[in-house]
Amino acid sequence: MDDQTLLKTGVAGAVVAALCCASHVEKLLMGVPGVRKTKAGDTKLRIAVIGSGGAAMAAALKAAENGAEVTLIERGVIGGTCVNIGCVPSKIFIRAAHIAHLRRKSPFDAGITAVPPAIDRGRLLAQQQGRVDELRHAKYENILAGNPAITVLHGAARFKNGHTLLVRLTDSAEREVSFDRCLIATGASPANPPVAGLEDTPYWTSTDALESPAIPQRLAVIGSSAVAVELAQAFARLGSHVTLLARNTLLFREDPAVGAAVTAAFRAEGIEVLTQTQASTVSYADDEFVLATNYGEVRADKLLVATGRSPNTRGMGLEHAGVKLGPQGAIVIDDHMRTSAPDIYAAGDCTDQPQFVYVAAAAGTRAAVNMTGGEARLALATMPAVVFTDPQVATVGLSEAEAHLKDIETDSRTLTLDNVPRALANFDTRGFIKIVAEAGSGRLLGVQAVAPEAGEIIQTAAIAIRARMSVQDLADQLFPYLTMVEGLKLAAQTFNKDVKQLSCCAG
Repeated sequence: MDDQTLLKTGVAGAVVAALCCASHVEKLLMGVPGVRKTKAGDTKLRIAVIGSGGAAMAAALKAAENGAEVTLIERGVIGGTCVNIGCVPSKIFIRAAHIAHLRRKSPFDAGITAVPPAIDRGRLLAQQQGRVDELRHAKYENILAGNPAITVLHGAARFKNGHTLLVRLTDSAEREVSFDRCLIATGASPANPPVAGLEDTPYWTSTDALESPAIPQRLAVIGSSAVAVELAQAFARLGSHVTLLARNTLLFREDPAVGAAVTAAFRAEGIEVLTQTQASTVSYADDEFVLATNYGEVRADKLLVATGRSPNTRGMGLEHAGVKLGPQGAIVIDDHMRTSAPDIYAAGDCTDQPQFVYVAAAAGTRAAVNMTGGEARLALATMPAVVFTDPQVATVGLSEAEAHLKDIETDSRTLTLDNVPRALANFDTRGFIKIVAEAGSGRLLGVQAVAPEAGEIIQTAAIAIRARMSVQDLADQLFPYLTMVEGLKLAAQTFNKDVKQLSCCAG
């Protein structure tokens, strides 16, 4: 047989083989539980998504975009925590409190008469809820309604086995949903500390606080992390006398200087911060809370408990699907969002991922990619985080302590804001910017900032760390003059210069 004949035979054989292979793949797919053939002859992967918050929505939309047939199951209000009872209403509430604070007191009161504001909580609450409803309709409900590849079921889901859900619908009917892949994105709920008597009192969760129709005269807050400090300051600025009880120090998981700066700012505003303080008992009588603590008695009209959140994983029959949980009840996943059960994934606050909506959404998107045949990981090494106090707290990368735990030798600098021209122009120099670098190489490892606009600074730091820039690289960049982010450049310059000896906008 000559070369031409061999060539023709080889090409024909390849075509036949490809056709046979395609037919074989189709037969294999048709044998997978839940995969059905459409009229056009295509196969549709059936994906179930439990939840409708950040992780769930991102996953549902990406899976539908990748050709899957999606069933989204929600037992409560569409949109999950962030838009309904978390990020959106809290930031509106915090912003309103900030405006009230500025009308009462600002660095420019010598030339602009301060006027104590009259707080109409009813109107503020209506404005807040109106924007929440608007965003839920626009970003969740309307998008779901307009996507023919996504079916929404309103009800509670539990696993029958590794490829079947039983959904108790809101009308009490039960429906069986079969799937090829499933994403669990059920979020988390407020967790309470084991304080005697607490459960017998009408204490507030963060949801209750944000929905409160009135501002209490006296508010006690148990907690020291983001939600606790954000709401404590907001209520204080709207007129409450706030007592904040921190078991350790404020924001104790951060660099110690962070908590110290926030504590100083709070005390300057009249917030009573009790560190190293725990309530042993709580009682409620005659419209008053009484907290017995290791530093004496605290009395308040309302009590906000903000000590963290627990994953919503109970009552789902996860054991029937072989999904393993960690010690705190969170679903155990790998960096592909896969659980211990084949074909079942999880993302967001029901796992041990950081509880931020943007992390949940990124995890949901990557889970959908993986459920539809892709290969995507979620890297969190340069995850920025912001606490919306005033001044704000923003961090990214490693603190000095975290670097040392990884056996990395560090070289760090802290720039106080009285060296930042924008802060001087604002007559507000509370806070600092700290850069943590690797000793020797100068490679950026982390940034911690306490500043009025720290949240707007930190993403620049995150990108710089992701790009493996050194402090010198950062110091050599052009930053616009009279911006807060210029403080990042100045902080980088302190590794080699005395910035107090530089002219304005010195390069």
